[in-house]
Amino acid sequence: MGPLAGIKVIELKGIGPGPYAGMLLADMGAEVISIERSRGPNGISLPAHIDVNCRGKKSIALDLKHPEGLATLLTLIESAQMLIEGYRPGVAEKLGFGPEVCHKLNPALIYGRVTGWGQTGPLANVAGHDINYVSLTGALAAIGGPDRPVPPLNLVGDYAGGSLFLVIGMLAALHAAQKTGKGDVIDAAITDGSANLMSVIYSLQAARSWQPKRAANLLDGAAHFYRTYETADSKFVSIGSIEPQFYAMLIEKAGLDKERFSAQHDASQWSEMAIEMEDVFKQKTRDEWCDIMEGTDICFAPVLNYNEAMAHPHNQARETYIDVGGITQPAPAPRFEHYSCAQPSAPSPEGHDTQNVLRDHGFSESDITELMNNGAIPS
Repeated sequence: MGPLAGIKVIELKGIGPGPYAGMLLADMGAEVISIERSRGPNGISLPAHIDVNCRGKKSIALDLKHPEGLATLLTLIESAQMLIEGYRPGVAEKLGFGPEVCHKLNPALIYGRVTGWGQTGPLANVAGHDINYVSLTGALAAIGGPDRPVPPLNLVGDYAGGSLFLVIGMLAALHAAQKTGKGDVIDAAITDGSANLMSVIYSLQAARSWQPKRAANLLDGAAHFYRTYETADSKFVSIGSIEPQFYAMLIEKAGLDKERFSAQHDASQWSEMAIEMEDVFKQKTRDEWCDIMEGTDICFAPVLNYNEAMAHPHNQARETYIDVGGITQPAPAPRFEHYSCAQPSAPSPEGHDTQNVLRDHGFSESDITELMNNGAIPS
């Protein structure tokens, strides 16, 4: 089931971009074996059985500082096509499963490394989080109101700049390895990825259509026709009427004065026109504006919270959300015409699949018992 059926991925369990990348591969049919590690008291760490990013994976527990725990991991790597790790540079090498060791065992292995700052550079070994990585690439400075930048959750850095670029790189390397038999090492730095996501801004700057200032440009909330508006019930709607025909429809449906709002791209008037539109949108509730504008070419949508989003008719029609193990969550994406990806299985508790995975890889019952008795498999 899925276009990646038959592909085995070893994921060294971490937080953020690594597990999300593993989930994407599992959603597309890969067999993902997540190697659990001990959890410290700090940071964001969810029990695996309620962690959406753990869905569709097999969970095994190994003490990688134990010689036999490391040997067991290397045995699993021998038959894998991909590996994901998110340690600081050099840690995997110190633990004994760096790229050089793994490629001696499995020359075609795609070794994926996702970090904030990358494997090289003066900040490579420094701690950081999403907010720091997008700060360094200009992304955070461009998001928010005039007074301060606003963190875009951890979507731009961890998941877009990190996970998605890691998966793109690993799939590209897998395609090459299937032709050449030679694997690769993917250095997916969140700073590199989030900088890449800013490409269009550099194009707009070259066209003299963008300035390095928040809430002063076409797409950052300055334009009265590309922003959110509060409604009478203290909710919000979004407007994206960039093209002239869509803007004309906005003027008509909102009951705006056509002459007053004719200078759509005169940035000197954006602020005043936005204030006037704020008054207009506060005259009706969000649902009333949906009745007027939703389904038209205004480029309109209600601003929904994540719970409301699950009940929206469009999302329900496309089955954008599914129930897995009693937790409603986003369905796998994208969709394929010629492959039917299976419904993801519920996340396994930490280490739940250890014995079955080892049996599948040729370990005997006595081998497994010995690993448990000597602590290579944590209790």
